Amino acid sequence: MRPPLFSLCTVFLAAAAGASASDFRVLAHYPIPGEVRFDYLRVDPDMRRLYVAHSTQVDVLDVDTGALLGAIGSMKGVHGIALVPDLKRGFITSGGDRTVVMFDLATLKVLKVIPGLGVKPDALEYDPETQKVFVANGSSGGITVIDPKTGEISGHVPIEGKLEGLAFDGKGRLFVNTEDKSMIQVVDTHTLTPLASWSIDPVEGGTGLSIDTASHRLFSAGANGKMAVVDSDTGKLVATPEIGEDPDGDAFDPAQSLVFSSSVKGSITVLHEDQPNAYSLVQTVTTAPGARTIAFDPKTSRVFVATGKFGPAPAPTADNPHPRPQAVAGSFEVLVVGR
Repeated sequence: MRPPLFSLCTVFLAAAAGASASDFRVLAHYPIPGEVRFDYLRVDPDMRRLYVAHSTQVDVLDVDTGALLGAIGSMKGVHGIALVPDLKRGFITSGGDRTVVMFDLATLKVLKVIPGLGVKPDALEYDPETQKVFVANGSSGGITVIDPKTGEISGHVPIEGKLEGLAFDGKGRLFVNTEDKSMIQVVDTHTLTPLASWSIDPVEGGTGLSIDTASHRLFSAGANGKMAVVDSDTGKLVATPEIGEDPDGDAFDPAQSLVFSSSVKGSITVLHEDQPNAYSLVQTVTTAPGARTIAFDPKTSRVFVATGKFGPAPAPTADNPHPRPQAVAGSFEVLVVGR
């Protein structure tokens, strides 16, 4: 017997509601005053804070509400943020004057400015295994090592290339994307010596870098719409799933075996690690143009991207034949993406 129409509608609506509830989507917008200039974001899952590199300062937000809690500044070209919870300290790269700023996590006060970095210090990460902060010098190459207890430079790794994202395996090895060479370079974190250089061809560039330490897999986001999945023990390229073009960040969620990659075109690609060598597309989430960097919150499995609104590009000139679209003043915000 054919069921009544209202029953079919009820079943359809319930199914649609269930499907949408499992989809990733933009859950909230956190507006931030100031111009649209930004780079990395960082979540502190324990203190429930979101750090946003914003022009000459780092804005600090409540990660759950978006309330603006304070700012750390002023710096010259802010890029990366690293946190050392045990010492209650944070570190920020200031690319314009080749320094790293050390600050207090509780008060947000600057404790020290560390000079002597390479040209354009960019990404930086804290390695709990060695209890050191590693800084990638984006333009000059080389990795600078900082002792977070003293706030002093304690070492240097002489490797070449345009260095981007960093990751650690927790067993004495550091991995760094080298964008201009389309490779991942490997460093011994104890001896501070280069160990290997692994090509990620046919993936081009390589900016964001994350790792699944359980499956021994590195995820390198390439500029040509592909992600390089690399065996972190051998350097073998095991998969090249498609992602959005021109990304500048990625993140791995070990609880759900998901890889997130953010694209400047305005999307987040969500991949599932079916097996260490096999990846399937879960969803392509629409965000907003310019939202290229990403931060992950392991407590809520949400990701955060920053961007603003953009008007038309100005007319080309001889000095600037390919002008970028102009940012709209006062439009800077963080987008919260989750289920």
